[in-house]
Amino acid sequence: MSGGNPCLNCGACCAFFRVSFYWGEVHSDYAVPEALTEPVSFARLAMQGTNQPAPRCVALQGEVGGCVACSIYENRPGPCREFDPFDAEGACNRAREAHGLPPLEPPLVAA
Repeated sequence: MSGGNPCLNCGACCAFFRVSFYWGEVHSDYAVPEALTEPVSFARLAMQGTNQPAPRCVALQGEVGGCVACSIYENRPGPCREFDPFDAEGACNRAREAHGLPPLEPPLVAA
């Protein structure tokens, strides 16, 4: 894993979940590029491509399960910034399973 970050060789979440967020994020410090979004309700936007039956974020570069990158990493929306690959609900592993990838094991905690 590059730098210990499992997200750098996965990208499954970017091709599994709808990335929906408050429209104000396009005008926030993060400045999510509005041209890469689409409306989903009066006050919410989604990253283009993620509001589809077979989602894939327009900002995802590379192939899921290989070397991937986010083309707007510094300007990604809140749900992407807050996504925890080791969350208790197992969202990451659900996305990984859908793409035929093995589950992540939680990092070992030094005693």
